[in-house]
Amino acid sequence: MVRVTTTDRRGVLRAGAGLVAGGALAAGCSSTGAAPYSAPSSASPSGPSDTASPRAAPAPRAFPRQPAQITHGPRDRPRVALTFHGQGDPALARALLTEAEKHGARLTVLAVGTWLDQYPQMARRILDGGHDLGNHTQRHLAVNAMTEDGARAEITGCADRLKRLTGSIGTWFRPSRAPTASPLVQRLARAAGYPHVLSYDVDSLDHTRPGAPAVTRKILAEARSGSVVSLHFGYPDTVTALPDVLEELDRRGLHAVTTTELLS
Repeated sequence: MVRVTTTDRRGVLRAGAGLVAGGALAAGCSSTGAAPYSAPSSASPSGPSDTASPRAAPAPRAFPRQPAQITHGPRDRPRVALTFHGQGDPALARALLTEAEKHGARLTVLAVGTWLDQYPQMARRILDGGHDLGNHTQRHLAVNAMTEDGARAEITGCADRLKRLTGSIGTWFRPSRAPTASPLVQRLARAAGYPHVLSYDVDSLDHTRPGAPAVTRKILAEARSGSVVSLHFGYPDTVTALPDVLEELDRRGLHAVTTTELLS
């Protein structure tokens, strides 16, 4: 069991309108603007199971009216998507998934291929919990700076692992070490079967290790209807922050759903 420190919830939530100063570390994928939302196919979430066969991730669908890069969903519906870069300690990942499910929330996990190689059972755990599972490249390198052949290998390498583990290449692609994809990476992602690149409009900066209250404040200060929030597996502060984030989103009438549901 992962042990997390209890935060002063009232103080954190009262400070929800405050901002956290500081930039993202190189290890994270920092935030910049991209494009509005796209509407892929929806999937009905199912509860976690220790015995059932893993639910296959739905195949990506292209919607011609929508942009190639997506930053947020529709602003007129009370939904947000909490998206996680999938790597790090699997015990922390399980704790985050369990906490989300306790609150009736569903997450989007963009998994790193080497993480799936090391912990293949996590693909099943994510899908069986009703969450989205997608591609965050094979080795989490700076994919936009790579050669065409190198970038293609990063995208297809992770897609191959997802296909082997789940029967699908996953629902979404997010570039590594960058919030948006270069034109080349967009083209390669589409060729690999991902019609849209998933960016975000809220960067939690949890990978900078600012502490759970700061992560909570940053998200709650910026999240609004349609937001796509960037978070990470592998950080205890993120586990500690999640209950406060979900409780305050619920208080505001914002439902945490998968990206597929957000854009449906």
